Amino acid sequence: MTVMEQRGAYRPTPPPAWQPRTDPAPLLPDEVPYRVLGTDAAAEADPGLLRRLYGELVRGRRYNTQATALTKQGRLAVYPSSTGQEACQVAAALVLEEHDWLFPSYRDTLAAVARGLDPVQALGLLRGDWHSGYDPRERRIAPLCTPLATQLPHAVGLAHAARLQGDDVVALALVGDGGTSEGDFHEALNFAAVWRAPVVFLVQNNGFAISVPLAKQTAAPSLAHKAVGYGMPGRLVDGNDAAAVHQVLGEAVAHARAGGGPALVEAVTYRMDAHTNADDDKRYRGDAEIEAWRAHDPIALLEHALTERGLLDEAGIQAAREDAEAMAADLRERMNQDPALDPMHLFGHVYDRPTTQLLEQEAQLRAELAAEERRHESEGAPR
Repeated sequence: MTVMEQRGAYRPTPPPAWQPRTDPAPLLPDEVPYRVLGTDAAAEADPGLLRRLYGELVRGRRYNTQATALTKQGRLAVYPSSTGQEACQVAAALVLEEHDWLFPSYRDTLAAVARGLDPVQALGLLRGDWHSGYDPRERRIAPLCTPLATQLPHAVGLAHAARLQGDDVVALALVGDGGTSEGDFHEALNFAAVWRAPVVFLVQNNGFAISVPLAKQTAAPSLAHKAVGYGMPGRLVDGNDAAAVHQVLGEAVAHARAGGGPALVEAVTYRMDAHTNADDDKRYRGDAEIEAWRAHDPIALLEHALTERGLLDEAGIQAAREDAEAMAADLRERMNQDPALDPMHLFGHVYDRPTTQLLEQEAQLRAELAAEERRHESEGAPR
């Protein structure tokens, strides 16, 4: 008998009192992604919410196209478009209360804008202007996170700390399917479940981690199934159905706020554009695949549902487009202005209490800038 056979033959008998800590059945996700649009549930959806979702989707699509154009004009170093994923981003922003926290990844600029962040500030990091580009505390939006999944443990820590302090706060953390292969993803889910932290994880499964398809990321039935292993509920939702994503996230946020613990929501969607403007997506996927997903466009789905119910007409569609164009024009004008940058801001948000070394570097730079200023004045040269 081989060593493996010997190990396989060993079956320890648990003591009689042993039983599973949690019944896994209620934690399992649906077999197919949950949908609202095109089903009987659509008739029960709030008309005001649907109209607001539609307006934000149209703005979001225009935001993506304008930001992508800015990269071609040299005004942005890089832009990871979320075209096709707008329903996930908008629903994530609208489902939160003002005092809640959003933890975005680098692709979630649209979620930050839909939550009320200045569109120009949302692009500050990608432009290379100023720290994260905005003050995270102002809108309770954590910095856009470029390293994969490192924002997830931060979300858990904030949510757990808020509960210990008695604050009624829920953290909503966004991550892509590629991020679920990172250790931070697993650590965050484990801590969240053990602590029953009020945090919701939204996995935007857009099919690819850059060029790596989902099949090479996991063999699980779905990413939502991963929740069960940590003792939290997993939900599977159509990520292009804005009403469905909003409903599922809303239920998860309410569950967490009521003390029910964390949840993992997998939104099945698709990235229509390349990974970033530096990526050639033609190398790893074909036009037929992209066109198939265009038939499931989140804006078209919601627009069809609204017009069928008589909640949207041509005038309403045109008004939404004009509002989006106005936003894009303002973004374009402001991004075409050269920012006024202060080199001393390099030291402003590094440590709560600056280290001795940082203070020395700050003093050195201040002295160099002053010397440069004096030189320009003595030479009469323009600064």
